[in-house]
Amino acid sequence: MPVSLTELLLKHRTRFLPVVSFNPASDILLPMDFTAANQELTDSILNDTTAFCQWVTNKLEAAGARYGIGGYNEHRTVYRMSRVFDGTGDLEPRRLHLGIDIWGAAGTPVYAPLEGTVHSFADNNRAGDYGATILVEHELEGTRFCTLYGHLNRASLNGMEKGKAIAAGQQIALFGIPDENGHWPPHLHFQVISNPGNWQGDYPGVCRFSEREQYLANCPDPDIILQMIQ
Repeated sequence: MPVSLTELLLKHRTRFLPVVSFNPASDILLPMDFTAANQELTDSILNDTTAFCQWVTNKLEAAGARYGIGGYNEHRTVYRMSRVFDGTGDLEPRRLHLGIDIWGAAGTPVYAPLEGTVHSFADNNRAGDYGATILVEHELEGTRFCTLYGHLNRASLNGMEKGKAIAAGQQIALFGIPDENGHWPPHLHFQVISNPGNWQGDYPGVCRFSEREQYLANCPDPDIILQMIQ
């Protein structure tokens, strides 16, 4: 019976390097909730990028946290801020988050957790979208998969080429500012994708709840690599 990607990642988890600089002995992580339970995030905040950025900054500063973190398999009402996630006709809107977000300062360096090659990249330049995005392809025991890095600064795409070798621990990007990251407070969307199919420089980071099982099967828990929550 073939080994699942989740099992393979768990087997190799000791070899993964940090995606962002973090000292678990001294740095504080703030779990951040973007579900309906978070009633602080009113439409007036979500629809004002400056106010949304200030809300995140205030939360991190109040907690003395280096990063805010969370979101995998989280049903998020926050996506009502953008038509990117709306359904059309009888289709339900996309609300289930498939990656982990690391909220922090613009310009925060992003590193590859293991060696690979550039799969694809793009500037998904729409409000609410990823902005600058990079997918890196990896191989473990003959199994190929991708990691996705979204909401980067636009300069991170300079010099990118499909097939370019990426070393484990290599800096590949920086957190972007709102004008280049899809108009979000600065953060990294990190996602693991078993099979990206025909997607290039993009892959859904949010799905419809009715499609939850199929998307979670293709996008295992990124914290197996990050090791920042578990």
